[in-house]
Amino acid sequence: MRGSFTLRYALLTLVLAVFAYLYGLNSRFAPKNGDEYPYMHIVRMTADSGSWLPLQSGMDGIKNTKPPLIFWQGIASTHWASSWSLESLRWPSVLYTALTALLLFISVRRFSGKTQTGILAALVWLSFFATYRYGRPFLTDPPEVFWLSLPFFTLLYWGKTALESKLLFPVFAGICLGFALFAKSFAYIVPASFALGLYYWYWRQWSIPQALIRDLYKLILLAIIALGIFSLWFTLDPNPEAVWREFVLGENAGKFSARSTNYFVEFIRGGDSIWMLLLTTLANAGLFVFVLISTLLQCWRGRRFLLVEETLLLLLIGSFLLVFSLPSQRSGRYLLPVMPAFAALIALHWDRLPLWGFRIALVLQAILLGLLVWLGMNLQGLVFSEGSGIWQYHPLHWVLMGLGILLAIVGFIRRAQCKSFALMGCFLVYCGLTSSLVPLEGELGRFSAETIHRVQDKDVWIPCDYRAKDEEYRLLLPGAQLHGYPAKDAGEIESLTKSYPIVAVHSPLGSMPALCDSCQLLGHRMEMKARHSDEAIKEMLRGKISEHLFVTEYLIATAAAKPDLISIKDACR
Repeated sequence: MRGSFTLRYALLTLVLAVFAYLYGLNSRFAPKNGDEYPYMHIVRMTADSGSWLPLQSGMDGIKNTKPPLIFWQGIASTHWASSWSLESLRWPSVLYTALTALLLFISVRRFSGKTQTGILAALVWLSFFATYRYGRPFLTDPPEVFWLSLPFFTLLYWGKTALESKLLFPVFAGICLGFALFAKSFAYIVPASFALGLYYWYWRQWSIPQALIRDLYKLILLAIIALGIFSLWFTLDPNPEAVWREFVLGENAGKFSARSTNYFVEFIRGGDSIWMLLLTTLANAGLFVFVLISTLLQCWRGRRFLLVEETLLLLLIGSFLLVFSLPSQRSGRYLLPVMPAFAALIALHWDRLPLWGFRIALVLQAILLGLLVWLGMNLQGLVFSEGSGIWQYHPLHWVLMGLGILLAIVGFIRRAQCKSFALMGCFLVYCGLTSSLVPLEGELGRFSAETIHRVQDKDVWIPCDYRAKDEEYRLLLPGAQLHGYPAKDAGEIESLTKSYPIVAVHSPLGSMPALCDSCQLLGHRMEMKARHSDEAIKEMLRGKISEHLFVTEYLIATAAAKPDLISIKDACR
């Protein structure tokens, strides 16, 4: 076995990884991207229409925001929105992530000749925070990463056979890339074709004439197949003009226009600069960012002696990095499809990597777990308001936290276990993050069954701080007709109760709002604030966690007349 990563450690880490990815899959507080709720909205609206196309949405300018594959996936997994839950929407994402990990294992195991290196590659990729954050929620990234990875790792698996294939591999690659485009964007044909072109060029020993004569037609063929699959959207959609206007021109071409000054200035400075792209790409590795840096440094030092597979992996990474440095909107999220390649490189260099990157990962893990313990101790046993219950952790929560901190300490001290424990520790941190908010997933953070029953089929106004926030409230108040008002007004209780017949308002913990004579309290729950002022953050660091991190949300029925839904803009839209 390679180094200290024995079979026992491999199996234990695999169990931790599976548990971390399944634990809290139905949680509203799972790390995710803000796109999940708008995607849920489109799925629900399209399912309600009873037709696969056109896509439906009540949000201004957000309808054809992505190709329909992800929304069809949501319709199928929820049985046309009849089984509506985060878990139902998310399990296909986890399946795609598992398939990508399996693909990584099979491919790396084949070309490295070592089973453990394949296991390492899969586990390292799963340990990246970007994989955990984007690989579980209902987002386009899991299918995109899988379908884009499939042709490249198939090529690495078969080697010469795939590179010399005149028809079979190009057709296979075209189909895979077609599904990737149908899941995310036609724009991905550019970096994918570019990378495959470099593969062929490298295989022809950098001979341009040989690559043009023997391989150019393969790239043209696979591009035609991939774009043909994507173009089915225009063929099947009853309104292709809207697809062209909203998706092609708005969603994709718009990424080349400068946001504020000009293209070249933003290329070298600001939040969309090339340096930010490099930084956020490395940050995709999360706690293993310094392990990734040490791997790339080692690749650079040994660049003259790289294996063929290592060279191909670096060409794949470089192709995507180069292409996605061209749009004016640059983000490390665009480089998610090459994170499996980074993981494969780490696995191939595992034994030769210095310990400093892993020790930094262990220190970061200990700090994060220590902060979660400190947070939990400040919240444990707190009574939020009369009848709301107590913030209470299960004893296993503290066992999990203690185990994670102990693992980080032992791994930092003992050289033999340093690398293995750093890898295991990533998954323990993810479990700790989920476990820390479990009390809010129970009765504390939900309305009672009686409250839900009392607002069935009634118009309810809720605070919205981002688009499609009402999709989260549909999980809390199923059956209610939800409308949004600006979240910044959630504390203006007197004004809100005069404006809406049933409204959700926010009040500091332990502070019962003064209700008007005609007002009726329907229910209440605890909610975690999404945004905080600098002063509030300072107060929380001084230990005043509950006062600033949480609020009590009251659902109040009033005598106010129902406002005109047509003339008043819905803040969730």
